[in-house]
Amino acid sequence: MNPRPDAATLLGHPRGLFLLFATEMWERFSYYGMRALLVLYVVAATNAANPGLGWTEPQALKLYAWYTGFVYLTPLIGGWLADNYLGQRRAVIIGGILMALGQFSLAAPPAMLGSAAPFDLGALGIAFPETPVSFYLGLLLLIAGNGFFKPNISTMVGDLYEQGDARRDGAFTIFYMGINVGAFLAPLVCSTLGEDPAWGWRVGFFAAGVGMTLSVIIQLAFAKRFLGDIGVEPAAQRALKLAGGEKRPLTPDEVDRLKVIFVIFVFVVMFWAAFEQAGGLMNLFADQYTDRSVGSFTVPTGWFQSLNPLFIVLLAPVFSLMWGALGKRGRNPSTPAKMFTGLFLTAIGFMFLVIAVFEMQRGADIRAGMQWLVLAYLFHTMGELCISPVGLSMVTKLAPLRLASLMMGVWFLINFVANTLAGYVGAFSARMGEYAWMQSLAADLGVRAEHAGLLGIFGGIALTLIVFSVLLWSISGRIVSWMHGAEDVKKA
Repeated sequence: MNPRPDAATLLGHPRGLFLLFATEMWERFSYYGMRALLVLYVVAATNAANPGLGWTEPQALKLYAWYTGFVYLTPLIGGWLADNYLGQRRAVIIGGILMALGQFSLAAPPAMLGSAAPFDLGALGIAFPETPVSFYLGLLLLIAGNGFFKPNISTMVGDLYEQGDARRDGAFTIFYMGINVGAFLAPLVCSTLGEDPAWGWRVGFFAAGVGMTLSVIIQLAFAKRFLGDIGVEPAAQRALKLAGGEKRPLTPDEVDRLKVIFVIFVFVVMFWAAFEQAGGLMNLFADQYTDRSVGSFTVPTGWFQSLNPLFIVLLAPVFSLMWGALGKRGRNPSTPAKMFTGLFLTAIGFMFLVIAVFEMQRGADIRAGMQWLVLAYLFHTMGELCISPVGLSMVTKLAPLRLASLMMGVWFLINFVANTLAGYVGAFSARMGEYAWMQSLAADLGVRAEHAGLLGIFGGIALTLIVFSVLLWSISGRIVSWMHGAEDVKKA
């Protein structure tokens, strides 16, 4: 382990954990603040009171798919560069600066850099209209910056703990709470500003940029004191020193452990493809099909994006205590067991959205009650707590030191595949409702033709998650054997 001059602890954990907590919290504030606005800004009419880009919904959802997909592809590159050349600490700073510039580019007046001509990539089903250059530049900077930032901040959390330290899973739960405090605050600030014509979309994006700037400042000001040399030396160089300067091949146990990451990858892709409907299809469902009135007040659409992180902050301690209590009895579920439970819980969340579609059939102008979205986000959150922090911790347990950030990048590659898939699934909802067989099925169930696509997408996602949950359960024993005791806790 690297030298750590600050040996003091807080709540039983190194204080460096809470520095990483704060760094990630403001980065996630930036990301989720922008995400809550992106689709709404893109589909807003150019002549609206709060003018946007005037794209169609399918165009916006496909852009959302490719943006959120590439955001999680670049960590593969950023992780490799950090492992071999930059070190995690430097990579995090570079990524943070690029993302701050990206947010401020989105906030720039559209006329500043002119407009990009329309383009059509027919093979991918993409056709985007004329758009300000500053918009595309902002997205590209955010994509590049996240590649440097995302895998390396998570790897440093694992580096705070020795292998076998029982506190590691709890540390990732605390870190995950930091992610979600930022994600909870982001829509409340950025959506409130961005959706209000008095302020406008650009002010919302600017607020996201301020959050990213705070993340960079915190890391620059306090990292040396609370992290010591953690993340300074590239992991591959550190691993080579520990091996006496000799490059060695992976051992059979290390190969098996890497197999686990790639097998679990398939199942977690399905989870995130479903979960990421939150920023696209579920965001539009909240905007167009949900009764958001509370007396004379209309709840801003973006506020629903705060439900998931709010539930994370409330439930993460409960889940942490639950895993700890089960662990003391020797009954803490394995990683695969937690994950197939998470898939099933997420499926239940989509069943609540199916119920919402049925509620809309009571009359021509009836919208679904907000409670169905709230329940969907609640069960999606419980599913997430069984999958995401567990997966982050798993990668730091299973990945060889010299591949630590690279494998974290591989883990985030899940989100590239899943987010790209999620956008296309969401965009397909309108076309799915046009199929005769879907309209016939919807009619048999008492659902009007205009809602057939929603019924098919929400119900289809729920069914798919259940199938993958059962499949993961059936092979969980083999997966655990490939871990070769990596999840065994060393007693002090």
